Amino acid sequence: MTAPDPLALLSGLVLDTGHTWGSSATDWQRDDAAAMLADDPRRHYALRGRGMSKTTDAAAVALALLLTRAPDRSRSHAYAVDAGQSRILLDTIGGLVGRSGLGGAVEVSARSVTVRATGASLAVEASDGASAYGLRPWLTVCDELGMWPATTNHRALWAAISSAVPKVPGSRLVAIGTAGSPSSLGAKVWQDATASPYWRTSLRPGPAPWWTAEDVEATRADLTASEWRRLILCEWAEGDDALTTPEDVAACIRGGSLTLPPVPGVEYVAALDVGTRRDLTGLAVGHAERRASGRVVVIDRVLSWRPGEGTGGRVDLSEVESATLRLCREYRVRRLRFDRMQAEQMTGNLARAGVRPVEYVFSSAGADKLARSLFVALRDRAVELPDDDELRAEASTVRLVETGPGTVKMSNPPGTHDDVLTAVGMVLADLTAQPDSGPGAIWSPIGRPAVVRTLHDARPTLPARLAVRQAARERTRAQRLAGLGLLVPGSANDPKRVNARR
Repeated sequence: MTAPDPLALLSGLVLDTGHTWGSSATDWQRDDAAAMLADDPRRHYALRGRGMSKTTDAAAVALALLLTRAPDRSRSHAYAVDAGQSRILLDTIGGLVGRSGLGGAVEVSARSVTVRATGASLAVEASDGASAYGLRPWLTVCDELGMWPATTNHRALWAAISSAVPKVPGSRLVAIGTAGSPSSLGAKVWQDATASPYWRTSLRPGPAPWWTAEDVEATRADLTASEWRRLILCEWAEGDDALTTPEDVAACIRGGSLTLPPVPGVEYVAALDVGTRRDLTGLAVGHAERRASGRVVVIDRVLSWRPGEGTGGRVDLSEVESATLRLCREYRVRRLRFDRMQAEQMTGNLARAGVRPVEYVFSSAGADKLARSLFVALRDRAVELPDDDELRAEASTVRLVETGPGTVKMSNPPGTHDDVLTAVGMVLADLTAQPDSGPGAIWSPIGRPAVVRTLHDARPTLPARLAVRQAARERTRAQRLAGLGLLVPGSANDPKRVNARR
């Protein structure tokens, strides 16, 4: 019996769009797939921009090879920068199997896929160099190789993977991904592969041809300059970008007083970044407000402390604690964000004094959120800053460095600080995560007091609350006795607004 043609089988696989792979693939996708399905060469490295069907095509190629070419009871393996990323490949294969009606031919489990008739399987493996030695894979798939760091473990893992290819006749190695840092393991492999006659390499820079102009611009706006070069243009570029520009900082600085007085009814958030040995401590207080240009986070006040003489390079934390308590009371702060590793004891004291501390978790995701909140707010002029010398200095020197695939954090060069900016970033991350208030709606059943509601169940903005108070003062005694609701300009029961909708 003649084995099915792997390219024909791959072309019939059904994607999550409902279309077959063959009817959707571009010419360069077909070229890459045909080369990976052929018997020679046995080593492949495809470099593509984000959104250009890397994982889907790798999954489709692996499934087609398992069903048509893999020897009986052969073992194949999938690796990525971590086990979670490699399971995405397995989930993609499972989706192709289910949509294409191959459930009777292929068994998909939590860690592997197995062809029922032959016993050939592909398993997701941990990114552990030591455990990769001794394996005899027929097929090895390395997803997002460009993101693999040049650590001892990942170098050992790659050595085990590449040296295993000659161990099994007809075996093959498929690596796919986008570009990363020039010092990454993936960059070294790409350099060697492009110079070797035993490898087939392909480079397909983005943006993806099926992206709209809006997709391209929105993605460019969300990425730093080096991320755009690496993730979209497939260039091996260092992930070290300035957080902002002097022009953006200057545009976000307000003139006049360094300190804005508290306003009754406004929700304030504070953040405290406690410096450890020989470092600054920064405190910021801010609030969000709606303007004609959109939502803006206003930093009302910042404070910073430097280590004093004869203190062993440490800030006087008792002074920090008392000042923080005073400002939290003055501004009626709703939440005080802090890093538990630095200020757990101090925030415990503040909590007993009536302040509500809420931990900001500085995990990889938390650091990424803080850095990107600052990056986007400064770029879009969505933050108003006081003209504070320390804040200006930090904003001009802090950089964004990559910590993993698609994640960054702030980093300050030696001899500089980022403590005040970190406090501002925590305020930004907190307030931008809160839902924005929508237009108000006011109703008043007969004999009941007027009730204020806003869209999204959000708290009414200060202008809305002031408008309610003004309307209440202007309502006549007859209106109150009749139980008529308040008519607040701009709210959902504003007759002009209702007529405009009609």
